[in-house]
Amino acid sequence: MRFLHCSDVHITADYFSLPLRKLGWRRWLALAELSVGGRSKAYARAPQTLATIARDADALGADHFILSGDITAYALEPEFQVVRESLGTLAEDPRRCTIIPGNHDVFTPGSHRVGRFARHFGHLLESDLPEHRREGPFPFVRLVGEEAAVVGLLSARVPFVPGLAHGFIGPAQLDGLAALVKDPRLAGRALLVVVHHAPLTHQGRADRYFHGLRDAQALFQLLPGPRYAVLHGHIHQRYHHPATAERPHVFGAGSSTQAGREGYWLIEVKDGQVVGGQKHVPGGALH
Repeated sequence: MRFLHCSDVHITADYFSLPLRKLGWRRWLALAELSVGGRSKAYARAPQTLATIARDADALGADHFILSGDITAYALEPEFQVVRESLGTLAEDPRRCTIIPGNHDVFTPGSHRVGRFARHFGHLLESDLPEHRREGPFPFVRLVGEEAAVVGLLSARVPFVPGLAHGFIGPAQLDGLAALVKDPRLAGRALLVVVHHAPLTHQGRADRYFHGLRDAQALFQLLPGPRYAVLHGHIHQRYHHPATAERPHVFGAGSSTQAGREGYWLIEVKDGQVVGGQKHVPGGALH
């Protein structure tokens, strides 16, 4: 089986054409990152790149498409709309597609309060085993074929102030995940657990305190060995840490639409185990 994993596509609206009063103070601070920091230019072609990646899912025979958060720049309604348009029919079917929110998708209290992510992608948070939900729809489970399942977790929280970009899963979701792992209906299946924040950096270390996944070790304790993989984004680097006896595979998808760094993972599952992955660039070519 094949799973296409991408992340941090950051579809970006034209912020400089919008009235400042509609943006709010949090996005005012982000204007420096968009302009001086070059983020607006880096993601100018993100919609086209994301559409290409979605087509690759069919062309490469992927059984399931996974996007591990930060689908928008700063959680504006038009950004969510463009993500949905770029993915086309792929985003209509939970059997084919899993998307979770990242911290940029809950960037303001208002975007979180009105459920902007759920308005466009809430149907993808449905669960085949809903009794294991503990925090809203999380964790949710998607059974894929006969030998795999995708599990979605929420780590993205509304930041107290911009710049605090850490995440946590929390004891409730971890309790649901623990029950899920023991569920006999998942016996013999590989589990691909999707979370936005990185449990490990590309160097194999914990991320910075105000940027990383606070309860990464608690997550790893529930998922030892090659039956499991944690798929994440947040860090704009693409890497794979193979599983050990104590922890799962870790796949960081990087920023899949960033100019000059475009790409994604094609992850292979065989006989109920995660056996590895290949890096691809949009258009289906190998790195």
